Amino acid sequence: MTRHKTEAINLRMSPEMKAMLRAAAEREHRTLSNMIEHLLIDYCERHAIPRPLLTEERPASNRRTSGGAL
Repeated sequence: MTRHKTEAINLRMSPEMKAMLRAAAEREHRTLSNMIEHLLIDYCERHAIPRPLLTEERPASNRRTSGGAL
């Protein structure tokens, strides 16, 4: 998987949810952010939710060029 610039997201959760997230992350030696990403990817895979195709991932033949139309 190609790495892209990261984006910040603010979220609020109860202290209990944060404690559960921290426990799960520590069990797998992950950061809190990485644990959230892991859980989201797992959820989407189990529920057949496709990942969005980002511009950098599209084949060159499908990318728009600055000088002309497709």
